[in-house]
Amino acid sequence: MIDSELQKRILSSIILLPITIFFIFKGSIFFIFFLSLIFLAVTYEWFNMSKNNELTRIFGIIFLFFSFFFAFYLRENFFNLFLLIIVVCIFTDIGGYVFGKVFKGLKLTKISPNKTYSGVIGSFLISLIAGLLYLNFPDNREILIEDPLKIFLLILFISFVSQLGDLIISYFKRNANLKDTGKILPGHGGFLDRIDGLIFAFPASYILTLIVESIY
Repeated sequence: MIDSELQKRILSSIILLPITIFFIFKGSIFFIFFLSLIFLAVTYEWFNMSKNNELTRIFGIIFLFFSFFFAFYLRENFFNLFLLIIVVCIFTDIGGYVFGKVFKGLKLTKISPNKTYSGVIGSFLISLIAGLLYLNFPDNREILIEDPLKIFLLILFISFVSQLGDLIISYFKRNANLKDTGKILPGHGGFLDRIDGLIFAFPASYILTLIVESIY
């Protein structure tokens, strides 16, 4: 039997997914519009969550701006890498949620009480499978990196940063005595709850890719 919270999570995901796909693939103007709306929503959530620390609030807003800039830049110039990051982050969340629910086990940290070591393993495993399946399609293989081992490590890195981003946002939520950053997305919370991994993965993955390619 699926609990009510999971039902809400699935339903809102079914609604959000086609909308997101539409704006990503429709064109630059549509994507800018979509990205701007998400940026405003996320900035508002961060503004409320960090109201007790002005410096943290300002730094966070600056970071969000650059993160969204990286998202736009990647979408316009390295579309396959952009999609890979999204795929890996989505399945990082799914893997962590499913494995955590099914296998449970030791808690990972007090920062986010629902996180477990089994969830971490599930995040890496499911996101790795999803990322490799995505790159298995010929049109998706050009992502700046060609070496199979580097691609393998890049996927794991994206998943790691996504999970780290989740924990960082959880830390700030805990400091603000909040369970979620918002209530606009049933089953998920706020927009920041939904994309906390992505906002860290976009800049980190692109910078790492450039560094690896410049060295080798």
